[in-house]
Amino acid sequence: MKPEDLGQLMEKAREMQSRLGELQQELATRRFEGAAGGGMVTAVVTGALRVLEIRMEPSLLESGDRDMIQDLTAAAVNAALHHAQSMVQQELQRASAGMALPNLFEGETG
Repeated sequence: MKPEDLGQLMEKAREMQSRLGELQQELATRRFEGAAGGGMVTAVVTGALRVLEIRMEPSLLESGDRDMIQDLTAAAVNAALHHAQSMVQQELQRASAGMALPNLFEGETG
């Protein structure tokens, strides 16, 4: 590998790291929702996996069924977190696939 090839590789790696960092920051601010109980409970989280909001149908609260409220809340939060993790992973994979590094070993034999 020639020194100029190594420099090119390092520059590409820095660019990729910078772009992925920017994407991660942007994804951290996105909102993702998950629901349970046919939409009776909805959770909203960020791409940074922080819970922003829990919404419940008034009828659920009026029922007074504490166990069901707890179960549906946990299920909604888990669904929202799963959605956020999945979307963030997909976006990062898509972005990194578009940042192919040059083949610096082309033509070399080992």
